Amino acid sequence: MKTTIQEIEGNVVAILEGCLDAAAAAETAQAMSPLNDVTGKDIVIDCTKLEYISSSGLRIFLDVLQHAEETGGHVYIKGITDDVRNVFAITGFINLFEFK
Repeated sequence: MKTTIQEIEGNVVAILEGCLDAAAAAETAQAMSPLNDVTGKDIVIDCTKLEYISSSGLRIFLDVLQHAEETGGHVYIKGITDDVRNVFAITGFINLFEFK
């Protein structure tokens, strides 16, 4: 699992590549922790290259969303595959996030 955080066009973008399963969750949570300190900018989680997400991965997304909402920010998810979208739909997370 690879996580890259960049500022692109005024947004903070987290690019996820690989499988976000239980084994990768701790490392990914650590890599994404700077997103919890973002204020005044939108956060985009780019899932174009995310192949799989488990419940452990969904918890990381939820944590980012909760921190953003506390500071009045927005979290957008970009480029999810059909398989990842199905996990969001089955768990109800599809109703929590905005998609680009």
